[in-house]
Amino acid sequence: MKQTRQNPQSMNEMKSTQRFKRLTKIISPISTNKPGDDNPTEPSQRPKSVAIRVKSKLPPPPRLYSLPKSDLSFETMQILPAAFFQIDALDLAPRLLGKFLRRDNVVLQITEVEAYRPNDTACHGRFGITSRTAPVFGPAGHAYVYLCYGLHMMLNVVADKEGVGAAVLIRSCAPVSGLEVIQQRRRQKIEKPILLTGPGKVGQALGLSTEWSNHPLYTPGGLELLDGPQPENILVGPRVGIEYASPEHVNALWRFAMAGTPWISAPKNTLRPPCS
Repeated sequence: MKQTRQNPQSMNEMKSTQRFKRLTKIISPISTNKPGDDNPTEPSQRPKSVAIRVKSKLPPPPRLYSLPKSDLSFETMQILPAAFFQIDALDLAPRLLGKFLRRDNVVLQITEVEAYRPNDTACHGRFGITSRTAPVFGPAGHAYVYLCYGLHMMLNVVADKEGVGAAVLIRSCAPVSGLEVIQQRRRQKIEKPILLTGPGKVGQALGLSTEWSNHPLYTPGGLELLDGPQPENILVGPRVGIEYASPEHVNALWRFAMAGTPWISAPKNTLRPPCS
């Protein structure tokens, strides 16, 4: 009997086909069913494709800054009494860090302040009592709100005894409650520190005007100053934007900020831990 000699190429193709059939028995087909499907796809109808894991080249999501915890019960927190404010502005300023400003449903935690004292060439009191500066010489614990550059409402807390002419500027805060209202007033839909790092931004977030000057912060209703936790560590540095003042006051370390928080205005590189 004459034997037929097979083509080597055909034999190689046959072996390849057999190896492929054995391989398809081992690999299970990929299911296209979704959880909860009532009519699962039959195995014969499933596509015989191989899932390929592709490494994402998308950039990482933007950093989200953590907000202060808002699980505090502000309804039971005490409003700071009038006596709390009747001290030197330089002593009052660091004591205001960590305290809370509340107006309706908006609550801000104070993170940065600046002290302004009598005989201070950077203080508005240096001009004496005028229609604009009169609130600075009023009772301690009252608000002093003035318009800066015709744009920004700056909130100050009057300090010391009545008639002295001293106050503490609220320079930066962190949002604790009422974030949507704050964003609407600031016209910025963000949660980054730039939302409230600056005295003009604080005034805008609280919806203040110069009509709030002379408002007592220690009475219920309107704008209130609530007690809060004292920060573990603080930073000190020279005040910002007072180049017109005398050198001794320009260099005075009368700016105070909470350490370990991003809710601080620029410049940050001038802030240091206080000397022990």
